[in-house]
Amino acid sequence: MMRTMYSGISGIRAHQVKMDVVANNIANVNTVGYKASRVTFQEVLNQTIQPSFAAVADGIGGMNAQQIGLGVAVGSIDVMHNASSVQRTDRPFDVSIAGEGFFMVQDGTNQLYTRAGNFYVDGGEGSADGKGSLVTQGGNKVLDQSGKPITIDPTYTNLSIDQGGNIKAIDATGAVVEDTIGILGIAKFANPQGLMKEGNNLFRKAPNSGEPTVGASGTEGFSSLIPGSLEMSNVDLSQEFTDMIIAQRGFQANSRVITTSNELLQELAGIIR
Repeated sequence: MMRTMYSGISGIRAHQVKMDVVANNIANVNTVGYKASRVTFQEVLNQTIQPSFAAVADGIGGMNAQQIGLGVAVGSIDVMHNASSVQRTDRPFDVSIAGEGFFMVQDGTNQLYTRAGNFYVDGGEGSADGKGSLVTQGGNKVLDQSGKPITIDPTYTNLSIDQGGNIKAIDATGAVVEDTIGILGIAKFANPQGLMKEGNNLFRKAPNSGEPTVGASGTEGFSSLIPGSLEMSNVDLSQEFTDMIIAQRGFQANSRVITTSNELLQELAGIIR
């Protein structure tokens, strides 16, 4: 009886985790650059009641093992880095990546990565030359292909970013400025699912993600950009609602297992009385 109860408890815990992940996906259905997660389950342990036996020559035949499973556990929580839809904004500092890769940003001394390309230019407070920095919505400095923060002269106007990641502008004399401001850097990973989520649409490198391969957007081996657009969340609401129903029914079924086991234990206790 106790095996049954503990199996039911493990099932409830696993389906609660699945429900938590589904709820977070639905909450981020309109988050720029968000990548949905999924949950997979795996067996925990198996108790062997009888081992398997091979057939004996001129004797009895072979017998399979008899085993009882002891519950379920969360096998993985995967981040799905598949492509998502692109929304046109026509804003000069909105860019999306047309393919694999991540924008590189800086959080103090830490290098982080993001798919959210809604960038801004700060006021340049605290900088030695008075130039503003290209930053994310969370204030993280955007890096070029050399890993250096991109800075922009406050006198520049008509700023824009092209498909190759080149930032262009017009200076105070009316001349076009390009190739000197900066080129947006792109980082690729052998295993992007190994990246760790940091919040604020950011990822950080992890031991299983591998080292980043860095280059300029639009060059050989690196994705080009789509200026004036944003990559939206890749959450599929129809899939999430289906997973929510599956998680709910799984939770109910495992709750029923515990209730039934409790009733059987009550019957057993009644025999003693």
